Amino acid sequence: MPYQPKEEFKKIADEIKSSGDPHQLSVRSLLSLFHQERRRSGVVSWIRFNLHKQGLECVPDFAGVYINSAVELRKKSPAAPRGGDLEGSEDFRDPVPRLALLPAANNPPITVKRDATRSRATTLMMMHDYSQLPVMQNERKVDGMISLRSILSSQTIGDQCENVRDCMTKEVQVLPQDTPLFEAVRTVMRHEVVLVRGLDETICGLVTIADVGEQFISLAEPFWILEQIENHIRTLLDGRFSLPQLKAAADKADKDREVSSVEDLTFGEYVRILENPAHWETVSIDMDRPTFVKRLDEIRRIRNDVMHFHPDGISDEDLEVLRETNKFFYAFSQFRRPAPKKKTR
Repeated sequence: MPYQPKEEFKKIADEIKSSGDPHQLSVRSLLSLFHQERRRSGVVSWIRFNLHKQGLECVPDFAGVYINSAVELRKKSPAAPRGGDLEGSEDFRDPVPRLALLPAANNPPITVKRDATRSRATTLMMMHDYSQLPVMQNERKVDGMISLRSILSSQTIGDQCENVRDCMTKEVQVLPQDTPLFEAVRTVMRHEVVLVRGLDETICGLVTIADVGEQFISLAEPFWILEQIENHIRTLLDGRFSLPQLKAAADKADKDREVSSVEDLTFGEYVRILENPAHWETVSIDMDRPTFVKRLDEIRRIRNDVMHFHPDGISDEDLEVLRETNKFFYAFSQFRRPAPKKKTR
């Protein structure tokens, strides 16, 4: 990582070790102590390494909860696993994304009691632009769900529906917050809405199809843009290099990979080709090579973060870099002619 932890982290660590008292902060604040905004590739292990060096642990694990959730930095338990290097310091890493990572799973819903009037329920729904409300007597016990659909259904069959209990549905999907994310998404798609139960048994969130759609659209956009950027680069390189030149750019450690065209190369190998001044002359682009290659290397770094799927997504700054680069390549492609095909034998 390019930065050392902020001095504030050392002060917090010293206070914990001297007093023995844990220090509470949000995951986002923990990341900021290390000059970070997202739990991107390499960040989690780097933070764990620094916690380990200070004899600290994070409870619950900061990598597996929502980014605004509260966590505690504590003195490391003597029973906790030990590690002497970067990898060994990772006491636990949950490889499965969990429902708890979604913002909506960490936003306690507005609720209504079963004896409340129907008009109160509809007013709350309209006021907050909701289509349903959990029916709950307290923060742990779920009685059912009232929705615009359940109200209309009750009225259609002639029920009075004066109170919530008269027009609520008792079938409610409740998932624990540690449910694997993709399993939870399938349940949401099937039932349209689920309630989320926290570790303390309280209902800590409500997730709808709209929440899932919004989350996955935000995660999918970088994938789409990266695919377009890679297509532009392939077009730029295609037909300009012989097969031996392409094979020479491939990673020597990956001996089993067959390279027969530009499409068989990785993004890092595209950068490697264009870093070579002679190859740059072959591509024949009237642009500054160091600036061009520097941007491609930045895209390579962002690509690595995107491919390490995480609901945190990428930063707004990185997304803007992707958008700008895609626009650049699109504009560039309008004026550049394709190269004549070279023989690859």
